[in-house]
Amino acid sequence: MTIREYTEYNEEEIKSLYTEVGWKAYTDDLLALREGYENSLLILAAYEDDELLGIIRTVGDGATIVFVQDILVFPGRQRQGVGTALLKAVLERFAGVRQIELVTDNTPKTAAFYKSLGFNEFSEIGCLGFMRYN
Repeated sequence: MTIREYTEYNEEEIKSLYTEVGWKAYTDDLLALREGYENSLLILAAYEDDELLGIIRTVGDGATIVFVQDILVFPGRQRQGVGTALLKAVLERFAGVRQIELVTDNTPKTAAFYKSLGFNEFSEIGCLGFMRYN
């Protein structure tokens, strides 16, 4: 497996990835998804040969804050270290950034995954998060 920057947007493979993980809100508006990719801070992709395994997409300024917007791995490749490798690559790239944040599903599995990589719930560090969701 290799991790490299995702620089050429391929709508078919991105649509396939988001569809397979069930992120329908993204695939319902492919123009917005493309614009999101074009305006991202950094996108890394995991590949095996030329086969896309997963993506991690970040937004932010890259100096004081980085937000992990998306991390997706094709279902058939989950639980094989792809997501871990992608997230570790982002953490290495932005090692000097004070705040690296993300929002995820509230399940024991996802909480354990992010905690294993050094993330804390906001409440554990005296913070409270808010979101306006349309």
